[in-house]
Amino acid sequence: MLIHDLIGIGFGPSNIALAIALDEKRQAGSRINPLFIERQPGFAWHRNMLLDQAHMQISFIKDLVTLRNPTSRFTFINYLHEKQRLQDFINLKTFFPSRHEFNDYLTWAAAQFEDQCIYGEDVFELAAEKCDGEIALIRVRSRDGTGKIHERLARNLVVSIGGGANIPGCFRSFKDDSRIFHSSSYLQGIAGNANAKRIAVIGAGQSAAEIFMDLHGRPNAPQVDLIMRARAIKPSDDSPFVNEVFNPDFVDHMFRRPEAERGELLREFRHTNYACPDLALIEQIFKVLYEQKVKGETRHRFLRRHTVKGVQVRPGDEGIELRMHDVNADSEVIARYDAVVLATGYVRDQHKALLAPLTPYLHGLETDRRYRLKSVPYFRPAIFLQGACEATHGLSDTLLSITATRTGEILEALETVNPTTTPAGGGALHAVRA
Repeated sequence: MLIHDLIGIGFGPSNIALAIALDEKRQAGSRINPLFIERQPGFAWHRNMLLDQAHMQISFIKDLVTLRNPTSRFTFINYLHEKQRLQDFINLKTFFPSRHEFNDYLTWAAAQFEDQCIYGEDVFELAAEKCDGEIALIRVRSRDGTGKIHERLARNLVVSIGGGANIPGCFRSFKDDSRIFHSSSYLQGIAGNANAKRIAVIGAGQSAAEIFMDLHGRPNAPQVDLIMRARAIKPSDDSPFVNEVFNPDFVDHMFRRPEAERGELLREFRHTNYACPDLALIEQIFKVLYEQKVKGETRHRFLRRHTVKGVQVRPGDEGIELRMHDVNADSEVIARYDAVVLATGYVRDQHKALLAPLTPYLHGLETDRRYRLKSVPYFRPAIFLQGACEATHGLSDTLLSITATRTGEILEALETVNPTTTPAGGGALHAVRA
């Protein structure tokens, strides 16, 4: 069985950036042999939130490579050049391309590594491979769309599987009801509810705001309730000094802080990343609601300080009944909807279940500064996490802000790992089941 120097689980922006960094190292003589495994049938980046009016909240300069290597051919600027749009983009006078365009940039980059990525396979199990008293390799087991199991061996592993939909407790038992869906599947979900006349959007962040405006502009003119626990929709703070928390060097500052101080920093700057739409988008929503007042219409409602306490799913046209607590009035509100969109964010803990078989050899999934999981001395493979270290590395960890520099740091760490070769003679490999 072929042994890969590195297997990357997931092929989103983080691992594409890593593939680029490895490719550039290979040009300089590196022999690291990577393979990436992606469960989607082809590259896609938030495909169900590619709304027509949506744009990036982050500068295009924070692309896959520029902050690590601005001379790379994989910069967003070179992408524009190759697509013959550079001059036109300059005339837009913006740092924030549309989400459609940035998705096209990522797709363009991913396409250049198709020979290194296996699409359509879901990694479901990792196993330690022991040889002469040491854990030498990791066995990676995945399942393709036909149900066939594939096994591969890796000297090192990079886990970059992104976030999973955060579903509030009162909605979890209705996951099979197509009328209730998370924002991560918005376009697919709303297409299946094209005739919905009353829709609830639950959330206070960028996704909730974008979805509200998208529904407002739809030809069937649905009535939309924007429901949130907050008193007001707060804009993201992207002022220069605050934005420094997304700089790569702030990761060093964050990592050196005691745990209690890290938590305080995350709370202090939370509204730079969570529940904070763009100010321009907030102003659009306010204008829509204001114009309703001018016209005497009541199509949309802004239900602030409302908490969903119960969900009752009824058959057919009877819809979905939400029981809410209006904190301002200290009263119960019951409303019926044809569809409910949960713009309730993401959880970043999916790696824990995947890595569970290896935890006897790891120190509680604790990472070092260069994102490598700490392990016992006889565990030789290096395992890196991308996008799952916010608590220790800061708010930028789940964003594009440090993607380029992080991959450079991981690559440096990989180069310090002692090379592992396939054992010969009596050193037979066998799986260790914890």
